[in-house]
Amino acid sequence: MNLKQLYYFKRLSETEHYTEAASSLFITQPSLSHAISELEKELGVSLFARKGRNVEITQNGKRFLPYVEDALTSLENGRMTLQKSGLENKENIRIAFIYTMGEYVVPQLIHKYSTLPSRHNVTFSFTQGTSLTLLQELKAGKSDLTICSYIPDEPDIDFIPIIQQELVVVTAKDHPLARLYQNEVDLVETIHYPYIYFSENSGLRPFIDNVFMQQKLVPDIACYVDEDTAMAGLVSIDYGIAIMPRISALSYYNVHILAIKNKIPPRYIYLATMKDRVLSPAIQSFRNFIIDDSQKKR
Repeated sequence: MNLKQLYYFKRLSETEHYTEAASSLFITQPSLSHAISELEKELGVSLFARKGRNVEITQNGKRFLPYVEDALTSLENGRMTLQKSGLENKENIRIAFIYTMGEYVVPQLIHKYSTLPSRHNVTFSFTQGTSLTLLQELKAGKSDLTICSYIPDEPDIDFIPIIQQELVVVTAKDHPLARLYQNEVDLVETIHYPYIYFSENSGLRPFIDNVFMQQKLVPDIACYVDEDTAMAGLVSIDYGIAIMPRISALSYYNVHILAIKNKIPPRYIYLATMKDRVLSPAIQSFRNFIIDDSQKKR
């Protein structure tokens, strides 16, 4: 007696029709007939009797049926318990990241980590936003790891640089700067044109402010935005020019990209965690993986 025979017996008892039962079980009718015949031989009784083109469950079959149903129900409950236990044993890692990290960086990190033989049994949940907002959520315990800009005066947060981003000047395709300069530009040449500028919610804002201060330049600001794709969209319609990270999404916009000729400090993206918060082994493992992966790229 095996499990398949019990499943077949139960299904045939429900349909009392070999062809219909075999079709619903995705097997051939001869296979079903053979399985039932072998089960009857083992039990020493007839479970079904012919009735025209159909079959009818016998009294012995009716006596046997409740035990089969109980056995199959118990097995199904056991399977569901194991599946539920497996889900409960999975730990969810909550990752928060600035918008530019969602296009390539975070998906690649998840993909690489998921292929490791030593990976933990985890699931991931994701949150996007500006650096200031994400760090507030980190402090509130709403996320475990945050990939964002460095924000000063946050003594309770540990910032580890993991990615270096190149900043570029971006203009519309038909902008005067695009016609004058093909590959790079000095920031002094840009100061005569209105800028689309990152708002105070952006972690990149203090960095760009510092770039202009070092160059002793004051930009003419046309408007403020929180994130990069909105900035690229406004630049593409020639609402202004911008300094922003060289992200791959720029290739989808009608913009011209110029390297910055001036010597400016490197711009980093950081992995942020709370200093006093104990991380679970799974979260610590993924944190270490991110740090190790970033060091391989340097």
